[in-house]
Amino acid sequence: MDEHIAEAIGRPDLIRVDERLICLRFETMKVVSALAAVRHLLDTGAVRPGDTLLDSSSGIYAYALALACHRHGLRCHIVGSTTVDHTLRTQLAILGAELEQMPPSADLKLDQKRRVERVHEILRERPGYFWMRQYHDDIHYLGYRAVAERLRAAAGPGPLTLVGGVGSGASTGALARYLRAGGDGVRLVGVQPFGSVTFGSEHVSDPEIIIAGIGSSIPFANVAHDAYDTVHWLSFDTALAGSVDLLRRHAVFAGLSTGAGYAAARWEHGRSPGGTTVFIAADTGHRYVDTVFARHLEAAPLHTLAPRTVTSLTDLALPWARMEWNGAAAPPPAVAPREATAPRGEPSPTLPGRRPSG
Repeated sequence: MDEHIAEAIGRPDLIRVDERLICLRFETMKVVSALAAVRHLLDTGAVRPGDTLLDSSSGIYAYALALACHRHGLRCHIVGSTTVDHTLRTQLAILGAELEQMPPSADLKLDQKRRVERVHEILRERPGYFWMRQYHDDIHYLGYRAVAERLRAAAGPGPLTLVGGVGSGASTGALARYLRAGGDGVRLVGVQPFGSVTFGSEHVSDPEIIIAGIGSSIPFANVAHDAYDTVHWLSFDTALAGSVDLLRRHAVFAGLSTGAGYAAARWEHGRSPGGTTVFIAADTGHRYVDTVFARHLEAAPLHTLAPRTVTSLTDLALPWARMEWNGAAAPPPAVAPREATAPRGEPSPTLPGRRPSG
């Protein structure tokens, strides 16, 4: 029996949606990383019950950190994106988390920049706060060890392709690291929106939106670029087609990033005979009812869409591009500045396969 709802929420489902094509479905994925990170900080004495944990979030991590703080008797302060909706604001308030929400902005890059600046202001004003650094501290990898073990047991032996939104880098990076520690060949396929700096698509604008949560306008130190074998960049319309097809075909109601991952996974799976492909569904589709699912009649049939394979970042173009990354280093704009990664409190644990930095 679980002692707290966060433990139940963080436990994913494994759903076979096709022959050797598996959906790793979370209700709210980042609960896994937040719970393990907070537990590690308490165990090492970096924080104590009653302390305040601080971070920036566009939504999912805010809820995850609030739940982890509720579970362990800590205070929570979130600098939230303009996209945080009424439902989440209400939940955070009742859970006791303090939310500072950025003013409305049509530019999500500006929204993210404002949030980061505000976090640094708060740290100067309240030096006793502990900054969780979800984008820069690999303690957020820890919670995915058990998930990787369960996934490997379910998938069985043989080649495995893992597909998922890159985002902060923790979920796909950690799962690949723990799976590869088991020895069998694992391909890692990252999914990005156009307009994200992480894998060099900042020069390509999507006329709809940047898909929140899987890209970024700032460098993230938790993204291990050399872990990725292949990268897909998908437009909003392509991800919408994936989300609608996943619900219509398999009754899986999941977010927009999942639609992008599902589209990429189906394409990769069709070219990997005999292997198992797993795609990550990071959250449910409830936040996307009006912006995505209400537009289901606009969705192109997914089988009519395919990526254009490119060999250079300068060739990236909508609506869907694919590139063999082959473990290359981060493009220069995606390299996090050293001050962003400087530890506060206890140093990060040593993780399998982690190369020393700098």
